[in-house]
Amino acid sequence: MNPVAFIREKRDGLKHRREDLEAFLLGYLRDEVADYQVSAWLMAAFLRGLDREETLWLTETMARSGKVLDLFGLPHPVDKHSSGGVGDKVSLVVGPILAASGCTFAKMSGRGLAHTGGTIDKLESVPGWRGEMTEAEFLERARKVGLVIAAQSPDLAPLDGRLYALRDVTATVESIPLIASSIMSKKLAAGARSIVLDVKVGKGAFMKTLEEARLLAKTMVEIGEGARRRVRALLTSMEAPLGQAVGNAIEVREAIETLKGRGPGDLVAVALALAEEALKLEGLDPALARKALEGGAALEKFRAFLEAQGGDPRVVEDPSLLPLAEELPLLAEGEGVVREVDAYRVGLAVLALGGGRRKKGEPIDHGVGVWLLKKPGDRVARGEALALVYHRSRGLEEALAHLKAAYALGEEARPMPLILDLV
Repeated sequence: MNPVAFIREKRDGLKHRREDLEAFLLGYLRDEVADYQVSAWLMAAFLRGLDREETLWLTETMARSGKVLDLFGLPHPVDKHSSGGVGDKVSLVVGPILAASGCTFAKMSGRGLAHTGGTIDKLESVPGWRGEMTEAEFLERARKVGLVIAAQSPDLAPLDGRLYALRDVTATVESIPLIASSIMSKKLAAGARSIVLDVKVGKGAFMKTLEEARLLAKTMVEIGEGARRRVRALLTSMEAPLGQAVGNAIEVREAIETLKGRGPGDLVAVALALAEEALKLEGLDPALARKALEGGAALEKFRAFLEAQGGDPRVVEDPSLLPLAEELPLLAEGEGVVREVDAYRVGLAVLALGGGRRKKGEPIDHGVGVWLLKKPGDRVARGEALALVYHRSRGLEEALAHLKAAYALGEEARPMPLILDLV
């Protein structure tokens, strides 16, 4: 392997051979190729692009760089990934629905960064709940409960972690092949046969336009098919936050209410759409999803899942076990119809309160957050509460400024459709 010749090849717009790509990247993992050489290659790949085969080879090399789980022996093994949003507690609803419908929902999840919340952060607001576990514990819970959500293991696709750290400091993050391969390498290593992808589009998402979201979705589906997995992607709107809750404990509360049949329409619609696609991929009746939700089986699966991972199952009946900070209403300064609730601004508000991280490793406050009383299309009178802010004084002024800017009133609202496309 000649790293300089390999970098020059991509610099000049040529296609790599699979064995060269593997040798270069695995050489980096073994510290035989320098990080400055990999940085140079990342910039060349960013500017010149990777074709469909190169993107698949990159993904599979990252997936095989560490432990690879095999869930194919379990009943209908499925996984789900969201590209990140605001108020996105969908995994907490989809997982129990699928487990109650006869699937094995075994998922590795990350922690939140910037304005998007992480599934592990939300679940850690449940007293005693633990996301760290051994591979044996992960597989045992998958077998026993049919539902397990674990913190991302450093043994899973370690090459991806090292490459992402370089991309982050070399301005090479915003590349569709590099983004798609990063996401899918972890999904392949986690071992599920069927994967549903929730690609968010809009102000609160990383993909701002339908075109770039569709390209990302198409690339990830192609990777999955190339790796002999069953994959579908839904493009869903993230112009406004999903549901009413944005935070950690407050989102778990809303997820529980949803599993009790009292959830907001937008959250229910996205969760059911994703669950139905997963069931179709596994050759099961998609009607099982609604039956599991409305019949209470999904709620019971969630209770069993919490208990299996050390969490207090009493939170299902007693929301006070998920305590929230001090409450302050945000009052409307005008009147009219809510035309817009900017998801990005709401995410920044929760970040300012301490409910998110500005950099990796920061502690977060599980009890802060925002409950949106008014969403697009709702009529508002002057002085009426738009939202409830849960705070401990930290960053309150900044959060209120973001929330005021997030709300736009007008004569009428034309909300974007919730589900935009299927790939």
